[in-house]
Amino acid sequence: LFLTAMAIHLSLRVAPLDLQQGGNSRIPYVHVPAARMSILVYIATAINTFLFLLTKHPLFLRSSGTGTEIGAFFTLLTLVTGGFRGRPMWGTFWVWDARLTSVFISFLIYLGALRFQKLPVEPASISIRAGPIDIPIIKSSVNWWNTSHQPGSISRSGTSIHVPMPIPI
Repeated sequence: LFLTAMAIHLSLRVAPLDLQQGGNSRIPYVHVPAARMSILVYIATAINTFLFLLTKHPLFLRSSGTGTEIGAFFTLLTLVTGGFRGRPMWGTFWVWDARLTSVFISFLIYLGALRFQKLPVEPASISIRAGPIDIPIIKSSVNWWNTSHQPGSISRSGTSIHVPMPIPI
């Protein structure tokens, strides 16, 4: 939490302003890492859930429960910062775009898993195991469909953003 708060502070207060976008250019310094963390935590949570179902060891259950809470936080942070980033370009906070919708579905899966954790049965494990289907959809949605969201800026073949930007992201 401390590192997340520090990153938010540095990106929103210390990063230089862009001449054309102004303060809106600072949002990707929070938005992109939050999006990557939400996906990374989801993968780790799905692995822990799968290991729990194999071994029934309580450590895997506890770590998948904690991962669900952390992942839901980062997914919510991704949705909120993405809305603030997109508002000046789209004219609204939310657009039913392919990537936004697939990330929102991931957030709903997280919320369902959080709700199911209170039950004595293991439906949370089932929902977390079904969710990784959404990860490639989130990643590739901007390339598959022509929607409002910009195409991926960072890929294996290179980057379409200014060279110093990916370092802090």
